[in-house]
Amino acid sequence: MSGCAPPRGGVSPTGGVGTQAVVRGRVTRAGTPLAIGYARLLNAGGDFVAEVPLGEDGCFAFYPAAGEWTLRVLAPGGARAERTVSAAQGAITEVDIEVAP
Repeated sequence: MSGCAPPRGGVSPTGGVGTQAVVRGRVTRAGTPLAIGYARLLNAGGDFVAEVPLGEDGCFAFYPAAGEWTLRVLAPGGARAERTVSAAQGAITEVDIEVAP
């Protein structure tokens, strides 16, 4: 998953991330980046924690606490996908998510 830019005004997770946990990814449909939609972060209990719009390149980024999280993608036409991820302190977790056409 190369080419995802950091969020505007955000920390660039391309170098050292220090003690932060970073979860970033790209959402695609039929191999094409999905620029319209949202990525949601849910805690282990399934509760809503945060939401960000997808970037023009289909990318998103969260800076959560270390632990287990669920990523939920919502896009036009009822497209939806979920992935469970582990965020680790001082590490970048990269996730590619493909939504059904």
